[in-house]
Amino acid sequence: MSVKHVSAAALAVALLGLSGCVMEDGFGGFQRYSRDFHYSYPLKSDGRLSVETFNGSVEISGWDEATIDISGTKYGPSQEAADALRVDVDHASDAVSVRAVRPTMWRNNIGARFVIKVPRGAALERIISSNGAIRVSDENGPAHLRTSNGQIHVEAFHGNVDAQTSNSAIELVDVDGDVTAHTSNGHVRADNLRGSLQATTSNGGVKATLSRPDRPVHVETSNGSVELTLPPKQSADVRVHSSNNGITLRLAEPVNARVSAHTTNASIHCGFEVRMSGEIGKNHMDAVIGAGGPLFDLSTSNGGIRLVKM
Repeated sequence: MSVKHVSAAALAVALLGLSGCVMEDGFGGFQRYSRDFHYSYPLKSDGRLSVETFNGSVEISGWDEATIDISGTKYGPSQEAADALRVDVDHASDAVSVRAVRPTMWRNNIGARFVIKVPRGAALERIISSNGAIRVSDENGPAHLRTSNGQIHVEAFHGNVDAQTSNSAIELVDVDGDVTAHTSNGHVRADNLRGSLQATTSNGGVKATLSRPDRPVHVETSNGSVELTLPPKQSADVRVHSSNNGITLRLAEPVNARVSAHTTNASIHCGFEVRMSGEIGKNHMDAVIGAGGPLFDLSTSNGGIRLVKM
């Protein structure tokens, strides 16, 4: 199958063609001009999608059609600048790549946002933006998501997720897959995560409700609290390391685990009966809950550690 190369300028007849002055997020609230565009191509149910843009959001949702539908808007400080921003689309039946190309004449105050529908099983191979949010919903393929200064939100997703942003949050709702989430200056939230969690953040907290007891959890944060709600009969290790805030594990009985908890300037509270396996004191605890099992490795400097019953 040959690969076709299409530019927004060459497909003027395919554009929705509406233009005008608009006010949008990410541009400081000043006046911009716009140009809408729209493309549609066949794409296999297990095809691949790559998107690259700047100063604009990307919204992707799954549907039952064997087609990719790409809508969006280009922005600029003048109509000439908006029109000059090129959108390139490389497409074949098994892969589509979409890229907003920054013109050399205008370096500031331009960008493009995308709203894309893909076959529900398509892999989101490389979704990249800057200064814009990424939102993904109702999809079955794996996702690799990267942005800066924008939130990442994933909902009703079946597949592994690799998400990275800065200066904003990562939020996951009803995700069935393993998650790697990294942000600075933002929080990580996961509700009903059916998979492993590896989360790191600098100046934000982590709060997660997990549903798979056989999936490991690894969380690192500097200036935010960590609150994890674990499923019954947790059988995989849980490792949480923080610097300047507290750690809370919420556990449903029966609990069988080994606990290694250490804090410097706060205390440790455990709501379960334990057997000493090492030292137990105000700031440290090496103990066994129930029959023992996975390791709960918990450490922080300036926050307390709590293991509480649900």
